[in-house]
Amino acid sequence: MRIAVDAMGGDYAPEEIIKGTLMAAEKNPNVDLILVGPKERVLPSLTGTRPKNISFVEATEVIEMDEHPANAVRKKKDATIVVATRLVKQGEADAVVSAGSTGAQMAAALLGLGRIKGIERPAIATVLPTVEGGKLILDVGANLDATPEQLCQYALMGSIYAARILKIPNPRVGLLNVGSEEGKGNELTQKAYLLLKEAPINFLGNVEGRDVPYGRADVVVCDGFVGNVLLKTAEGLAGVFVQVIKEKITSTTVRKLGAMAVKPGLKEFAQMMDYAEYGGAPLLGVNGISIICHGSSKAKAILNAIRVAQECVQTHFIEQIREELPK
Repeated sequence: MRIAVDAMGGDYAPEEIIKGTLMAAEKNPNVDLILVGPKERVLPSLTGTRPKNISFVEATEVIEMDEHPANAVRKKKDATIVVATRLVKQGEADAVVSAGSTGAQMAAALLGLGRIKGIERPAIATVLPTVEGGKLILDVGANLDATPEQLCQYALMGSIYAARILKIPNPRVGLLNVGSEEGKGNELTQKAYLLLKEAPINFLGNVEGRDVPYGRADVVVCDGFVGNVLLKTAEGLAGVFVQVIKEKITSTTVRKLGAMAVKPGLKEFAQMMDYAEYGGAPLLGVNGISIICHGSSKAKAILNAIRVAQECVQTHFIEQIREELPK
């Protein structure tokens, strides 16, 4: 198995990306990892004893976060994400992992790998921590608008991913809506509901925003606009919640003493809410495995994203979508 890693993707590139790749190489000696980036930025971090399962492919350009994704991908043929995706297209890698510009990664995947036959538009999936463990949300930003048919395709792909990668048997699929009753919502969700009822998935009906953090659906389906707002709101609330707890339990000497007793529980909570535990998730619907990571990913997140890429390859995830879609 060969996995290409965009060494220049993310806020902490290349140091944290390389560190996470080295950790993955040590943990998985039978997986070949290919670091893609400018040699003057990558090779100095690989001095000394380099693991035998790490190789390097040079890419001289980097797509910045403020660049127009599609234009940059077309213009910068030697950009790190373009070269890494090309390795997958040419069969020199089985998957690509990046924490860089999501738009650029999606553009590179669409232009370089193409869509799976029958999929109208790809979707960005992400694993959201809940009280019942990580649950899948899609789409969280690939397409701000969607048709009922596309939401149905998202549900099918998400259901396969949840079963194969998240190891959730017969995953429950919910349609994000303003009410739980059938007939609620706008024209999009009403039409999508009818299609989802007939789809070969475990559709439980509509779910409201308050149901999501309780994990009442294993796969939550929505258009990219709604999904992105949900994701960013959840991230903000989690950060505020942790910050307020720290401030309140350390505001007095007595509370500080009490905080020592609850510290293990707080650590468990912080770990449960940490996106780094899930690493990344694939761009669903493209004809290859392209793992999208959080832009603030550090070494631990990259390590886990590489694990996700491995699992996608091992479970023949793309082939599963091709087989299930006609049904």
